[in-house]
Amino acid sequence: MGFIIKLDEGLAWLSKICGWIACVAMILMAANVFYDVVARYAFNEVSIAMQEMEWHLYSVVFLLGIPYALRTDGHVRVDVFYTNWSDKTKAWVNLIGAIIFVIPFAYLIGTYGYNFAVDSYNMGEGSGDPGGLPHRWVIKAVIPFTAVFMGTAGLNMATFAIRVLSGEKRYEVEHSGGGLA
Repeated sequence: MGFIIKLDEGLAWLSKICGWIACVAMILMAANVFYDVVARYAFNEVSIAMQEMEWHLYSVVFLLGIPYALRTDGHVRVDVFYTNWSDKTKAWVNLIGAIIFVIPFAYLIGTYGYNFAVDSYNMGEGSGDPGGLPHRWVIKAVIPFTAVFMGTAGLNMATFAIRVLSGEKRYEVEHSGGGLA
């Protein structure tokens, strides 16, 4: 059981790092939007690159927020049933869900996302707009990168469920109550 505990804690740490990166990207995105609004309406200046940076940062927020949401039970599920179940039942649902759904889905996203990013890199894909950001493959490379962390978060769901089944841990009553913000 010691190996499972260390693995669970290490995987939880990786998910937390993803959450912190998503938080920083959210702050940067808010600053970017603020800059765009002030530049447009106060100085009548428009930067295509800064506008594209908004959705690049949003992609990072969304994609790296997924592993954190999986770890903290902040993801969407039918809580009407789940909330009233015992910890053992929740653990079985999370264990089976992680093995059957999360990990295979992460594998598919990683496989197809990798090819998507490599194709973009090989084409030298950049923005279609003048003054836009070059190297569009960089943001597309976040997709397979995130898939790895989604897979580790799924594995983390499984290891935590094993710890709950052994009686060592319990699920929190309030989901995602102790978030990063």
